[in-house]
Amino acid sequence: MRTSLDNYLGIHPQALQLEAKRNELLAANLANVDTPNYKARDIDFKAALSAAAGDSNGPAAGAPSTNSAGELDSSTVKYRVPMASALDGNTVDEQLEQSAFAENSVRYQASLQFISSALRDLMTAITGS
Repeated sequence: MRTSLDNYLGIHPQALQLEAKRNELLAANLANVDTPNYKARDIDFKAALSAAAGDSNGPAAGAPSTNSAGELDSSTVKYRVPMASALDGNTVDEQLEQSAFAENSVRYQASLQFISSALRDLMTAITGS
């Protein structure tokens, strides 16, 4: 069940969690840029976030679906289609991954800043200072 604080913060806590998981995937792609037969993975952020926002079942309503190890479900994680395949079977495009990582990091910081600002405003309302 969603609390008033959940309603106050909106979708940003779920977005923050998804952005953190996406950063992990993108970092793993970059770390394996020279690994033969490594397949680049990513999530469809828009679809995952809308699924997290629309889910109203269970105690973790609105949270991205994860398995017991805290990893995103295989239905959320997709393999990236390469623009040009490498001879060794690796599908990581280093520049694409770096760009996606930088963009996602900015989004993560924005969500973190929004949550921080919202909580600071709430504390100001409570304490009056």
